Amino acid sequence: MKVNALPHFDDSINTTGCCPKFNPEGWDAQELHFKDKKFAHATTRSAMHIPLNMGSVFARMLAKIEKSKAQSTDNTIVLSHETSPWKADHYFSVDRDIEGEEMTTLSGDYITKVFEGPYNKVKGWHEEMLALAKKKHAENKRVYFFYTTCPKCAKAYGKNYVVGVAET
Repeated sequence: MKVNALPHFDDSINTTGCCPKFNPEGWDAQELHFKDKKFAHATTRSAMHIPLNMGSVFARMLAKIEKSKAQSTDNTIVLSHETSPWKADHYFSVDRDIEGEEMTTLSGDYITKVFEGPYNKVKGWHEEMLALAKKKHAENKRVYFFYTTCPKCAKAYGKNYVVGVAET
């Protein structure tokens, strides 16, 4: 059991100039173990679960992370968690603090599941992740989603992979 390790994020194919093509190999049915794993935190606004400023928030955060040289390809994940129909929290894995950004840590055990399909299936995926956590005797735990590409890139690549991450 390796602490704070993530599956390798293969960013070698990027034909869009935006998001790399996600390779789901190694991401499904993984057990993640975090102990004070460092994340930069950002919040987005939504209207009935539809993100309003996600693109600009992600672009700003990713640019700051890149400028700070705070991320490696073996430490790539953005955990998104809706806190209400009007707001979502996003946790960008980093190797060091990002000046001017809210920093946090996560600790605990998590399981993953790779989904493929349109974003409107997230509600069902959320329920599936809760059921997986319950099998591990974990109830009322937090569920995150790793949206591996933006909608434009998902369309260009022909697949929309989303990784569910449930606390266990």
